[in-house]
Amino acid sequence: MSLTLNNIVSSLQRSGTFINSLIAVLTIGGQQLFSSFTFRCPCQVGKNFYYGSAFLVIPALILLIAGYALRNQMWTITSEYCCSCVPRRRNISPLERSLACLRIFSITGRALVAPLTWLAVTLLKGNYYECAASEFASVDHYPEFQNVTASKREEILAGFPCDRSTPSNVILVRDEVALQHRYQSQMLGWILITLATIATVVSCCLARCCSPLTSLQLYYWTNHLHNERELFEQAAKEHSSLLIGQRIKKLFGFCPGSEDVRHIRIPSCQDWRDISAPGLLCMGDTSQGHYSFLGDRVVEDNEDKPEGIELKP
Repeated sequence: MSLTLNNIVSSLQRSGTFINSLIAVLTIGGQQLFSSFTFRCPCQVGKNFYYGSAFLVIPALILLIAGYALRNQMWTITSEYCCSCVPRRRNISPLERSLACLRIFSITGRALVAPLTWLAVTLLKGNYYECAASEFASVDHYPEFQNVTASKREEILAGFPCDRSTPSNVILVRDEVALQHRYQSQMLGWILITLATIATVVSCCLARCCSPLTSLQLYYWTNHLHNERELFEQAAKEHSSLLIGQRIKKLFGFCPGSEDVRHIRIPSCQDWRDISAPGLLCMGDTSQGHYSFLGDRVVEDNEDKPEGIELKP
């Protein structure tokens, strides 16, 4: 039973739908907390539009940038296929470029989940749009505004999102304008959701039609990338732990976690200076690069130094 449950959980974690749904739910919860504690419309002429628009657009842009930045695949593709600062070690085939484009397409789709969810939720709620659009409401057909000057009208319209700054004779007008803005905001939200749904379906169809792989090949390739990343991370962690453990033992005379510690060594001032400068990772034409700030110099220097402090039980 537990094995079946683990398989189901693993399958859901690897599913793009599950991840996208989790991101959407977290974005909705964050939007509710964000608007409850931080959003307060200034209700001043010339400030409502910028304040409401900033709360509507800037978090979506931040979520979009974060969606790209937090994808490890994005940095891998950028360094392997897009960066021209480093000379290429091998030729990239057209098939590899096509697969890289498909990966960028998939990354973009997942990166857009959070900002589109933010925009859709905020538009359906309507508070930000109401604040931003309050100064531009059309009230010429209301008799309460026929004998009001332009500056006074702007001041009254800017105060509509705040109940306390609305004159008593235009409360009904304020309620109608608020309903109109809420209607416009929610319609824009539903239009955005509809367009995002259509774009998702069309992009998936185009990605499958333009893919150089068959459906079974694409399934195999997706699993291959997942297994490759998982096994590489395990091997890299184990390899680096063993390598660093050997160099630390050369430096201090023992390795952390060792039960039998008989000799310890006090590093010299030169040893500390040697390990303070980090080495570059595989830069130049050397066959073996430096993978740690515990450089080879300290290791070589310590090989011929038998002196140490014996720890007697």
